[in-house]
Amino acid sequence: MFLPRFNLGIDDQRIVVGALKAADALVVAGAGLAACFMRHGPEPIQKHYIVAIAIGALLAANYLRLGRLYRFEALRSFAAQFGPLTASWLAAVVTLLLIAYFGQLSESFSRIWAIYWFVTAYLGLVFVRATASALLHRWRLQGRLTNNVVVVGAGTFGTRLIRHLDRRQGDGIRVLGLFDDRTTRIPRSIAGHDVRGNVDDLLLFARHNRIDQIIVALPWSAEARLRDILKKLQAVAADVTLCPGEAAFELPNMGYSDVGGVPMLTLQKPPLAGWNRVIKGLEDRTLALIGLIAVWPLLLAVSVAIKLSSPGPVLFCQKRYGFNNNEITVFKFRSMRWSPQDGEAQTCQARRNDERVTPIGHLLRSTSLDELPQLINVLLGDMSLVGPRPHAVSHNEEFAKIVDGYLARHRVKPGITGWAQVNGLRGETATTDLMRRRVQYDLDYIENWSLLFDLKIILLTFFTGFVHENAY
Repeated sequence: MFLPRFNLGIDDQRIVVGALKAADALVVAGAGLAACFMRHGPEPIQKHYIVAIAIGALLAANYLRLGRLYRFEALRSFAAQFGPLTASWLAAVVTLLLIAYFGQLSESFSRIWAIYWFVTAYLGLVFVRATASALLHRWRLQGRLTNNVVVVGAGTFGTRLIRHLDRRQGDGIRVLGLFDDRTTRIPRSIAGHDVRGNVDDLLLFARHNRIDQIIVALPWSAEARLRDILKKLQAVAADVTLCPGEAAFELPNMGYSDVGGVPMLTLQKPPLAGWNRVIKGLEDRTLALIGLIAVWPLLLAVSVAIKLSSPGPVLFCQKRYGFNNNEITVFKFRSMRWSPQDGEAQTCQARRNDERVTPIGHLLRSTSLDELPQLINVLLGDMSLVGPRPHAVSHNEEFAKIVDGYLARHRVKPGITGWAQVNGLRGETATTDLMRRRVQYDLDYIENWSLLFDLKIILLTFFTGFVHENAY
């Protein structure tokens, strides 16, 4: 089953909520500036007005959050939002008035300006909410507002959960499939949903379908099964939740994540979701474009040097695993001798004093200049500037069998540089222990990602990442 990417899943719903927060702040700030123009004309805005507008926007954001107006479910009905929205803005206005009164600042502001601001901002907030509700209603009618769910477990828990979720399809829940690691004592289908295979089949299914949430519906007493299944699901870029069992259908919602009103224990989230994914994408493409513009003369000079020094193509293209365990083609400057029979079969890692490396290739590898064409991979969206380094397909499959958590590296896009590389773990991984250490650094980066962390790694790369004793 193929689902178009424009459907709004959980990740996209987070972006909608984030956009709404930004819109509310802009409305409050814009209304304050517009009120200044209406009251004082095109005169320069005085500093204390700007401070008051900033405080108002901050207060509005906090009161709207306290009013539970940034829950995605609450956005669907404008009528349900109207009361909390009005109360939240009134609370912000009263707080501003109290600050002005007790701070003896009221005489510094025009009362007409304040009235203009309060009324205009309120109307703007109402308009934003009405527009958001109308859009969400339209998308729901078009079938674009979906939470794509996969259930693991075809036993008693899974059966009851499937039937319950089918009754909640009006909430946008769409069950894509049912999987079970057993081959006997399970039905072939439940409520019209076929059992598509085991967890390994689910990993393959996830490559070609947009999955927002995986619900593991197994008894908690099956500890060994749960441990094995959850370990495999680390490689999937989706929310993974564990259904507490039969009691979940009677428990009230106590703040856990929920699917169709059923409380779930969230075990895993995509490390880069919502606005973090957007910020990371903008960072990658902006810096990659700047980098290509800055180094294009060097790229041209290296290309000419490779072509003159040895026969063969300038670029070496190799299949590697990328985000969500999908294969990507990674570009590098060719640094080894080439023959038509080599192709991509030559996946043996380079070793010290490797006879395959050309003289110009040795210079490129020792300075990491052979990695520069991967800026094109970043622009294409296959890689990031910072992330776990991608490995050849054969190496990937080998280490996935012997290093716990190895496939969890693919929950983000691979990078040109990474946390492991700036900590000295680059080049040949001659032992399993070296690969385990590299994976530990990669997982640490994934769990603690931030824009500042990325910039720190990029900065460290210029001092420690380009030239290293293991670069050969």
